[in-house]
Amino acid sequence: GINLMVFLFQIQEGLDDNTLFYLYGLVPAKYSVGEVARHFSLFNQVFSLVSFMFLHAGFMHFIGNMWFLYIFGDNVEDHLGSLRFIAFYLGCGLVSGLVHFMSAPSSTIPTVGASGAIAGVMGAYLLLYPRSKILTVIPILIIPWFVEIPAFIFLGFWFLIQFFNAAGAGAGSNIAWWAHIGGFLAGLVLVKLNTRVPETGTRQTIDRLRARKKTPKLQMVVTAGSPAS
Repeated sequence: GINLMVFLFQIQEGLDDNTLFYLYGLVPAKYSVGEVARHFSLFNQVFSLVSFMFLHAGFMHFIGNMWFLYIFGDNVEDHLGSLRFIAFYLGCGLVSGLVHFMSAPSSTIPTVGASGAIAGVMGAYLLLYPRSKILTVIPILIIPWFVEIPAFIFLGFWFLIQFFNAAGAGAGSNIAWWAHIGGFLAGLVLVKLNTRVPETGTRQTIDRLRARKKTPKLQMVVTAGSPAS
């Protein structure tokens, strides 16, 4: 919801508004290059570590990220609970930004997008539901082939693509491959640490508040006939 609201704001301001990207995107030089850092307040430098993950560079960038969040996010949220999921999501995004900073500490190119945080969600999904089937389209020439691929193969292949691209990309790459890797690894670690954090009872309260009061959730009913029916 926050991603959508920010994107609608970006549409009003113009999706090519570089000023917005430099102000609220993650620009490594903001923190490491004195001549650049002096143009930004301490508040802006701290806030940018969070705000960058809610900005997007275009319509396809936004749709692609939200599509992956839609596919993997609900199951991970069901496991963690809503409040922990929010903290988990932001934590993965923050780690992804820090890894990107370490990979190019003097870069003046703004990094924006929810990809790092969503990569963390994908990492958690890999641990929690490795054998779940992901409906995937594989184009063969001009014919789309739909196939269900186990999550551990789909996500493992995705991670290898990020790693090889990160290893081969130059400093001027317009895609933050290392941010994806950092977010993914953070998701693996944080979902494991979650089991060591004591329950507070907040989840049960939230589940009661968001429970359906009148209509049951959609269910699958499998019917079977009998010879005399």
